[in-house]
Amino acid sequence: MNATANQRYTILYVDDEQANLSVFKSTFRREFNILLANNSDEAVALLKDNKVDLLITDQMMPDMSGVELLKAIIKLYPEVPPSRVMLSGYTQPKDIDLAFDEYKLYKFISKPWEEADLKALIIEAIQAGHG
Repeated sequence: MNATANQRYTILYVDDEQANLSVFKSTFRREFNILLANNSDEAVALLKDNKVDLLITDQMMPDMSGVELLKAIIKLYPEVPPSRVMLSGYTQPKDIDLAFDEYKLYKFISKPWEEADLKALIIEAIQAGHG
């Protein structure tokens, strides 16, 4: 499946490190509409004002963890976005299990990610969310 001019999926990527946001956007901007947030408040505001097909969040952030962000989003926007992915170099297995069980986490990916692998996962997660 390729995103076409008529159907460009929108991804919201949340990470507190500007370098990670920049790399993600430059890697995927040709195929997807990319929204960036460097904290949970920005992420929630973007979800309020935009149709998002996939949320990708870092786990370790200063204001709230990725799991806490997923918990907040599920309370505010239970069906938005339909798919959620977490990227992180750090993990607390209990927290991640909770995110899978209760906050619609689709996949957990360890950093650093490979472009081809992440692109395939993005497409798979969007299709699963729209299926």
